[in-house]
Amino acid sequence: MNRKNRILLCSDLDRTVLPNGKEEESPPARPLLRKIAKQLILAYVSGRDRHLLSDAISEYAIPVPDFAIGDVGTSIYTVREKASGPVFEKWEEWEKRIAGDWKGMDYRAVSEFLKDLKEIRLQAPESQNTYKLSYFSEQISIFSDPGPAETRCRTAAELIKEIDQRLADQGVKANIIWSVDDMKGVGLLDIIPEKATKFHAVNFLKEKLGIEEKKVVYAGDSGNDLPALTGGLQAVLVKNAAEEVRQMALAEVKRKGNKEKLYPARGNFFGMNGNYAAGVLEGLCHFLPETETWMKSGLQEIENEG
Repeated sequence: MNRKNRILLCSDLDRTVLPNGKEEESPPARPLLRKIAKQLILAYVSGRDRHLLSDAISEYAIPVPDFAIGDVGTSIYTVREKASGPVFEKWEEWEKRIAGDWKGMDYRAVSEFLKDLKEIRLQAPESQNTYKLSYFSEQISIFSDPGPAETRCRTAAELIKEIDQRLADQGVKANIIWSVDDMKGVGLLDIIPEKATKFHAVNFLKEKLGIEEKKVVYAGDSGNDLPALTGGLQAVLVKNAAEEVRQMALAEVKRKGNKEKLYPARGNFFGMNGNYAAGVLEGLCHFLPETETWMKSGLQEIENEG
């Protein structure tokens, strides 16, 4: 089948396809994703680099994708399946497109503008790349109650505002993405070029493949998925997403007038609970009902194999 006529499923990995959160996984979900993947164009969209993407594919027995968008949208790869494991081929064209937002600087140079901020600390070198600057912070809410001015810490929103202003003063065009790692109890802050969000990267991939927007579905669960979840793509919020992310996503699509483009997974889809890959499949079928036939066939195969 011509790629233009195929469905492009773009999904976050951690706590979206991968069941590495607190909630339970529906056992048939990942096997069913493997069954239907060959009928899709599959792209993983993750904060992971290519090495950690490869690790996830192996550890969780998920299908090798056709494409991978890594490092929170700052890298795009074509992925080839080989006997030795997946091979990632970087799209240099994407890096050239986003480089101008940082005036040719890399993450080390940009970090110099923020080195005196006490609320953030740099993540390990392997978590950084040329156009991705990543920090840990306290697990403060973007909605925190301010409290008395003399005793309170800054909210995430206030911290982001200061970082944004500092970078703008240096002519750096950036997206500042706040999320929370509930398992580790820390805030995560990624700074990337303005045109390098997961949303921008998915659109770039869609355009390069020549796929119609109505054939594209995005799935995610966390703060760094919000631009893609609320930007106008057909998007799925898996049921296990944090309530704060759910509230932010729903408020943003309401503000933009595109509520119909966001589907919060509910569960009870083929008896699955809506968490992780089960929510991805539920949302895919919601937007593209023709995939239901594939899922019924896949579930029957899984039952027969069992």
